[in-house]
Amino acid sequence: MPKETVIQRAAAALLTSPHSLTDAVAELPRAAGLYAWWAPPNVLPTFPGRANPADPGRRLLYLGKATRLRDRIASNHLKRSRSSTLRRTLAGLLMPTEGYRTMWTDRVVIVPEDEGRLTEWMHKHLALSWAENPDPRSVEADLISWFRPPLNITGMEQGAVLDAVKQARLRYYGSAGPRPTG
Repeated sequence: MPKETVIQRAAAALLTSPHSLTDAVAELPRAAGLYAWWAPPNVLPTFPGRANPADPGRRLLYLGKATRLRDRIASNHLKRSRSSTLRRTLAGLLMPTEGYRTMWTDRVVIVPEDEGRLTEWMHKHLALSWAENPDPRSVEADLISWFRPPLNITGMEQGAVLDAVKQARLRYYGSAGPRPTG
Protein backbone atom coordinates (compact mmCIF):
# COMPACT_ATOMS: atom_id res chain seq x y z
CA MET A 1 0.00 0.00 0.00
CA PRO A 2 1.42 3.45 -0.87
CA LYS A 3 2.66 5.47 2.11
CA GLU A 4 0.26 8.32 1.32
CA THR A 5 -2.69 5.92 1.62
CA VAL A 6 -1.37 4.61 4.95
CA ILE A 7 -1.04 8.19 6.23
CA GLN A 8 -4.55 9.10 5.07
CA ARG A 9 -6.07 6.03 6.76
CA ALA A 10 -4.26 6.74 10.01
CA ALA A 11 -5.29 10.40 9.89
CA ALA A 12 -8.93 9.46 9.27
CA ALA A 13 -8.94 7.12 12.28
CA LEU A 14 -7.26 9.71 14.52
CA LEU A 15 -9.87 12.30 13.52
CA THR A 16 -12.81 10.19 14.67
CA SER A 17 -14.67 11.21 17.80
CA PRO A 18 -12.30 10.70 20.73
CA HIS A 19 -13.14 8.27 23.53
CA SER A 20 -13.18 9.01 27.24
CA LEU A 21 -10.04 7.60 28.83
CA THR A 22 -12.06 5.00 30.75
CA ASP A 23 -13.61 3.73 27.51
CA ALA A 24 -10.33 4.00 25.63
CA VAL A 25 -8.43 1.83 28.12
CA ALA A 26 -11.12 -0.84 27.80
CA GLU A 27 -11.24 -0.66 23.99
CA LEU A 28 -7.62 -0.08 23.00
CA PRO A 29 -6.12 -2.95 21.02
CA ARG A 30 -2.81 -4.54 21.93
CA ALA A 31 -1.69 -3.82 18.36
CA ALA A 32 0.83 -1.22 17.22
CA GLY A 33 -0.46 2.17 16.17
CA LEU A 34 -0.76 5.88 16.73
CA TYR A 35 -2.78 7.82 19.28
CA ALA A 36 -4.04 11.38 19.63
CA TRP A 37 -4.87 13.22 22.86
CA TRP A 38 -7.74 15.73 22.71
CA ALA A 39 -9.06 18.39 25.11
CA PRO A 40 -11.75 21.07 25.19
CA PRO A 41 -10.48 24.57 24.29
CA ASN A 42 -10.72 25.75 27.92
CA VAL A 43 -8.14 23.12 28.97
CA LEU A 44 -4.66 24.56 28.42
CA PRO A 45 -6.26 27.44 26.47
CA THR A 46 -2.98 29.01 25.34
CA PHE A 47 -2.21 25.93 23.23
CA PRO A 48 -3.99 26.03 19.91
CA GLY A 49 -4.69 22.70 18.31
CA ARG A 50 -6.60 21.35 15.37
CA ALA A 51 -10.30 20.86 16.15
CA ASN A 52 -11.62 17.34 15.92
CA PRO A 53 -14.07 17.28 12.98
CA ALA A 54 -16.20 14.59 14.64
CA ASP A 55 -16.21 16.43 17.98
CA PRO A 56 -15.50 20.15 17.37
CA GLY A 57 -15.55 20.78 21.13
CA ARG A 58 -12.14 19.09 21.37
CA ARG A 59 -8.78 20.07 19.95
CA LEU A 60 -5.61 18.08 19.44
CA LEU A 61 -2.85 18.42 22.04
CA TYR A 62 -0.44 15.53 21.42
CA LEU A 63 0.20 12.70 18.99
CA GLY A 64 2.35 9.62 19.59
CA LYS A 65 3.15 6.09 18.49
CA ALA A 66 3.16 2.74 20.27
CA THR A 67 4.23 -0.80 19.60
CA ARG A 68 1.29 -1.86 21.81
CA LEU A 69 -1.39 0.81 22.11
CA ARG A 70 -3.10 -0.52 25.24
CA ASP A 71 0.18 -0.90 27.15
CA ARG A 72 1.49 2.50 26.10
CA ILE A 73 -1.65 4.34 27.20
CA ALA A 74 -2.66 2.35 30.29
CA SER A 75 0.77 1.55 31.73
CA ASN A 76 2.72 4.65 30.74
CA HIS A 77 0.65 7.71 29.87
CA LEU A 78 -1.95 7.02 32.56
CA LYS A 79 0.43 5.83 35.26
CA ARG A 80 4.08 6.87 35.22
CA SER A 81 5.87 10.10 34.44
CA ARG A 82 9.05 8.06 34.23
CA SER A 83 8.21 6.83 30.73
CA SER A 84 5.78 9.44 29.39
CA THR A 85 6.87 12.69 27.80
CA LEU A 86 3.21 13.69 27.70
CA ARG A 87 2.84 13.30 31.50
CA ARG A 88 6.06 15.21 32.16
CA THR A 89 4.92 18.02 29.87
CA LEU A 90 1.44 18.18 31.39
CA ALA A 91 2.89 18.19 34.91
CA GLY A 92 5.22 21.06 33.99
CA LEU A 93 2.37 23.03 32.44
CA LEU A 94 0.06 22.41 35.39
CA MET A 95 2.55 22.87 38.26
CA PRO A 96 1.52 26.49 38.89
CA THR A 97 -2.16 25.57 39.28
CA GLU A 98 -2.11 21.93 40.42
CA GLY A 99 1.06 21.96 42.53
CA TYR A 100 2.52 18.70 41.25
CA ARG A 101 5.77 17.78 42.98
CA THR A 102 8.74 15.86 41.63
CA MET A 103 11.68 13.93 43.02
CA TRP A 104 14.83 12.26 41.81
CA THR A 105 15.15 8.53 41.25
CA ASP A 106 17.52 7.76 38.39
CA ARG A 107 15.58 10.58 36.68
CA VAL A 108 13.02 13.20 37.67
CA VAL A 109 9.59 11.68 38.35
CA ILE A 110 6.35 12.93 39.88
CA VAL A 111 5.94 11.94 43.54
CA PRO A 112 3.61 8.91 43.83
CA GLU A 113 0.63 10.75 45.32
CA ASP A 114 0.79 13.34 42.56
CA GLU A 115 1.02 10.68 39.83
CA GLY A 116 -2.48 9.66 40.90
CA ARG A 117 -3.71 13.25 40.90
CA LEU A 118 -2.33 13.79 37.38
CA THR A 119 -4.06 10.63 36.17
CA GLU A 120 -7.34 11.91 37.64
CA TRP A 121 -6.79 15.26 35.90
CA MET A 122 -6.20 13.48 32.60
CA HIS A 123 -9.36 11.38 32.99
CA LYS A 124 -11.36 14.51 33.74
CA HIS A 125 -10.02 16.68 30.91
CA LEU A 126 -8.62 14.56 28.08
CA ALA A 127 -9.93 12.09 25.50
CA LEU A 128 -8.19 9.74 23.09
CA SER A 129 -8.43 8.48 19.54
CA TRP A 130 -6.16 5.93 17.88
CA ALA A 131 -5.29 4.21 14.65
CA GLU A 132 -3.88 0.73 14.38
CA ASN A 133 -0.79 0.60 12.19
CA PRO A 134 1.81 -2.18 12.05
CA ASP A 135 4.63 0.33 11.52
CA PRO A 136 3.64 3.57 13.28
CA ARG A 137 7.20 4.92 13.27
CA SER A 138 7.06 5.15 9.45
CA VAL A 139 4.17 7.65 9.51
CA GLU A 140 4.41 9.40 12.88
CA ALA A 141 6.58 12.30 11.65
CA ASP A 142 4.30 12.88 8.65
CA LEU A 143 1.22 12.99 10.89
CA ILE A 144 2.88 15.31 13.40
CA SER A 145 3.91 17.59 10.55
CA TRP A 146 0.38 17.59 9.16
CA PHE A 147 -1.56 17.86 12.45
CA ARG A 148 0.96 20.08 14.29
CA PRO A 149 -0.11 19.09 17.82
CA PRO A 150 1.09 21.84 20.17
CA LEU A 151 2.61 19.59 22.86
CA ASN A 152 4.84 17.73 20.37
CA ILE A 153 8.01 19.78 19.99
CA THR A 154 9.52 17.78 17.13
CA GLY A 155 9.09 19.78 13.96
CA MET A 156 7.48 22.76 15.69
CA GLU A 157 8.29 26.22 14.41
CA GLN A 158 9.90 28.71 16.77
CA GLY A 159 7.33 30.76 18.61
CA ALA A 160 5.34 31.22 21.78
CA VAL A 161 3.83 27.72 21.81
CA LEU A 162 7.18 25.98 21.46
CA ASP A 163 8.69 28.30 24.07
CA ALA A 164 5.85 27.53 26.51
CA VAL A 165 6.29 23.76 26.10
CA LYS A 166 10.06 24.06 26.58
CA GLN A 167 9.53 26.23 29.68
CA ALA A 168 7.08 23.67 31.09
CA ARG A 169 9.60 20.90 30.61
CA LEU A 170 12.33 22.99 32.26
CA ARG A 171 9.95 23.74 35.17
CA TYR A 172 9.27 20.02 35.55
CA TYR A 173 12.94 19.00 35.59
CA GLY A 174 14.02 21.96 37.71
CA SER A 175 11.35 21.36 40.35
CA ALA A 176 13.18 18.31 41.74
CA GLY A 177 16.25 20.39 42.55
CA PRO A 178 19.81 19.42 41.74
CA ARG A 179 20.58 15.82 40.92
CA PRO A 180 21.70 14.01 44.08
CA THR A 181 25.31 12.90 44.13
CA GLY A 182 26.67 9.67 45.48
